[in-house]
Amino acid sequence: MNNVTFAFEAAWKVLLIGLVLGAGLPTLFAFGIRTMAWGQGGSAEVDTASAPHPVGRVIGILCFALVLLAVFLGITYIVAYGFGKELSFEHVYPTIQNKD
Repeated sequence: MNNVTFAFEAAWKVLLIGLVLGAGLPTLFAFGIRTMAWGQGGSAEVDTASAPHPVGRVIGILCFALVLLAVFLGITYIVAYGFGKELSFEHVYPTIQNKD
């Protein structure tokens, strides 16, 4: 019974990471596209006469920055692992260090 508990704990973690990275990043990107359209002046397809919203542009840029940061960290993790290193998040910013 203990093995089943460990299996469910591991499956839950895999599911959570899959949802965050698998569906979360494209959703965040889509939200950034939507807020950039709002920042340009409402719904770009329907209303061309509404005023631009600078907050929409700021939120869109933040969304795109988060997506780019996640992609950059993913590529850095893969490259570091290929060189026998590891990506550590012990400090405020990620660092590459030798494997123990």
